[in-house]
Amino acid sequence: MRTITLRRSLAALLAAAISLGAITQVQAESLRIGYQKYGTLVLLKAKGTLEKRLAEQGVEVQWTEFPGGPQLLEGLNVGSIDFGVTGETPPVFAQAAGADLLYVAHEPPAPSGEAILLPKDSPIKSVAELKGKRVALNKGSNVHYLLVRALEDAGLKYSDIQPVYLPPADARAAFERGSVDAWVIWDPFQAAAEKQLDARTLRDGNGLVDNHQFYLATRPFAEKHPQVISTLVEEIRGVGEWVQNNLDEATAQVQPLIGLPTDITRLAVERQGYGASFISPQVVEAQQKIADAFTDLKLIPKKLSVKDVIWTPPANAAAGHAHAH
Repeated sequence: MRTITLRRSLAALLAAAISLGAITQVQAESLRIGYQKYGTLVLLKAKGTLEKRLAEQGVEVQWTEFPGGPQLLEGLNVGSIDFGVTGETPPVFAQAAGADLLYVAHEPPAPSGEAILLPKDSPIKSVAELKGKRVALNKGSNVHYLLVRALEDAGLKYSDIQPVYLPPADARAAFERGSVDAWVIWDPFQAAAEKQLDARTLRDGNGLVDNHQFYLATRPFAEKHPQVISTLVEEIRGVGEWVQNNLDEATAQVQPLIGLPTDITRLAVERQGYGASFISPQVVEAQQKIADAFTDLKLIPKKLSVKDVIWTPPANAAAGHAHAH
């Protein structure tokens, strides 16, 4: 009797294992990309070239939009997407939280694509005057580090201001109402506030931060599908090169996707960095500095090693990339 039960449970286990294998197979044939309302991925989605190339590898592409980097990395962490783009700070918080992610590539610096904004009639003239003031920002996003650096540069500590943690739409509402004194934000929200609300730039990222955009993948996906990731980075780089030579056309393509007027879209498109590269030792070092800054502020609990979470492209992709530059 017991052997029959055992056999049955083994058979059930085997059936479960087979169906689990089938599920894994299905997932392996789709690449799920997380994107935000800006940058090269929006254009890549519009162009449809990635879908064509990956179809040849038997891979289907699915797209999901996120309001900010921290939310997107949460999607990567829980496995609802395989690949995404974020600013330079979210990956640091994700690594601190134990997410199994790898840095795949980055865009060139875009320091003017994020800024500390003030309402048009604000009396504030310098970052030092933010002492004791209410500053809105999306916690753990690229602008979090910009604020840390700007305060430090002005001789203030992070504890000298009152951070108000809000995602972009809520932060803009608070900024318009006057319930915060300043707003640290990135494009296209930044461009929209400048053009629609006459917001003044107190300080942008120039001389303070690189504001790299990073492409990240879950470790299991990147290790299992290196060719898919290589193709993806090639396509991102191609779109970036196209944008630099076709700003008007790129603006026209992005505009309906982000739902902002042409002049605002154009400004955001111009300030973006284009030309994705695999991660260099210098970029690892810059990220390490960001990680250490947040460890020192006790905003993350432990020292991180960024170099441990860098994806190594297959030799043929790396060689092709070196040649491309």
